[in-house]
Amino acid sequence: MITVLCIDDETDIRKLLVEELEDAGLNTLEAANGAEGLETILNAWPDIVICDVSMPVMNGHELLAEIQINHPEFSNTPFIMLTAMADKENTLAGLRGGADDYLTKPIDLDLLMAKISGCIMRIENNRKTGQGL
Repeated sequence: MITVLCIDDETDIRKLLVEELEDAGLNTLEAANGAEGLETILNAWPDIVICDVSMPVMNGHELLAEIQINHPEFSNTPFIMLTAMADKENTLAGLRGGADDYLTKPIDLDLLMAKISGCIMRIENNRKTGQGL
């Protein structure tokens, strides 16, 4: 079964994401900031990460850079960034840093679930063919 890690310092948003993902039949993990998220990634190996950009301790860009540089075994894990900052520069920074997608808040749950479905399809295809993601 697919496991999705939701990283957001806003408890209400994180709980909404978890509820939506669990209603779709997915396993979920939660973290309140990038540092907790990194620990969860290293210990639980989630299949997909949904991560807020602006958080205390370690923000989403810092977390993604940490994964890309120091934990290459996770560098192909689908990483969807969420942010209230809808400007082009933040979007480009996230995508250039290795994010697979970038969604703005308030979150369009239908759009998020469509993006998650695409990630799941790629993960399952890679598992069938024996390829890593």
